[in-house]
Amino acid sequence: MSVARNTEDARGLSVMTLKDMLFAVSLFPYLGFLYFLTRSPETPRLALIGFYLLLLFVIVTIPAGIYAQVEYGESLANIDWLHGSAEFFLTLSNLVVVLGFREALNNWEPPQDEPE
Repeated sequence: MSVARNTEDARGLSVMTLKDMLFAVSLFPYLGFLYFLTRSPETPRLALIGFYLLLLFVIVTIPAGIYAQVEYGESLANIDWLHGSAEFFLTLSNLVVVLGFREALNNWEPPQDEPE
């Protein structure tokens, strides 16, 4: 039994649950985060790509969750092959973010003190 299912109103229309609304609203702060991170010249390029891949994970997960609900009548978490496929994008994004910051740390040089 899945708690994440949408309910239907009297007209048979799907009604979003609180979880669905919070998920949708949380996208806007993340898009703001990406906007400002992209504008910063100090952001490691590979890490920035990783953060955009996280957005790809969200984009892939939404249709996968809908497919799981429609085809199997279950939440995405209960369909192993589909859940694992979607989670691959999360793992990939995390790996790219870590590699990007690792590269930035390896190339970092401390600022030189100016002689007085």
